[in-house]
Amino acid sequence: MTSSVAGKVVAITGGARGIGLAIATALHRSGAKVAIGDIDEAGAAAAGDRLGLPLAVKLDVTDRPSFTEFLDSVESRLGPLDVVVNNAGLITVGSAVEEADDATRRLFDVNVHGVILGTKLAAQRMLPRRRGHVINIGSLGSVLPTEGIATYCATKHAVLGYTDAVRMENRGKGVHFTVIMPTLTNTDMVAGVGHAKGFKNAEPEDVARAVVGVIEKPQPHVAIPRSLGLTVWAQRLMPLGVAEALGRALGSGRVFTTDLKRDQHDVYTRRTGLS
Repeated sequence: MTSSVAGKVVAITGGARGIGLAIATALHRSGAKVAIGDIDEAGAAAAGDRLGLPLAVKLDVTDRPSFTEFLDSVESRLGPLDVVVNNAGLITVGSAVEEADDATRRLFDVNVHGVILGTKLAAQRMLPRRRGHVINIGSLGSVLPTEGIATYCATKHAVLGYTDAVRMENRGKGVHFTVIMPTLTNTDMVAGVGHAKGFKNAEPEDVARAVVGVIEKPQPHVAIPRSLGLTVWAQRLMPLGVAEALGRALGSGRVFTTDLKRDQHDVYTRRTGLS
């Protein structure tokens, strides 16, 4: 058991599967008191049963009463919140110009409004106690725009900008704010997508380990893999034309476009109602 994680009360959104479930699993095994919420009520309950979690319930991160009730239940059952992980998120793949307006709004509702709401509700509880940690799951798309997922990149840019600004506003008040930025991670969200040269997908467990690590030693930004972080920031310092040419050479522009196996990815879009 990791002493700095054991006993902490942690609430995780989007915890029924994928990255959220991996985070819940790692923290539970480290001795934290973990609660998960997910829009998929049955999925949350099943995940909670498998792990033996004390609380696993339906949560709509876009709805303030739902989110408030979730956090109230966590604190009532487990104690004051130490960590909130805003993980719930969606992706759409395809032409930005042709994307349905409803899909665009849904991504912003979940990926941006849900993170902002979760950050506010968590911080309002933590700041008076002068302790706590809000961890928002961004993406390498938070810093590197990618063809075929324009709206997703916009939402993840927003997560990074918002979290950094909130962290700066509350410096020295005892509450930490972190953005985790994984590369493509092997969940159903990226089913059927391609691969850029020299880049290997992460596993949900890689993200989970990073979350455990940043709770132990808070940092404002964590890239996954960490080695890719230096590459990303170096690319951002390049002249725009050079950076985009490098991306084309590596094939990053094809990952969500011509290399996409649409039939495989459609399983995800149907489940999330984004098709």
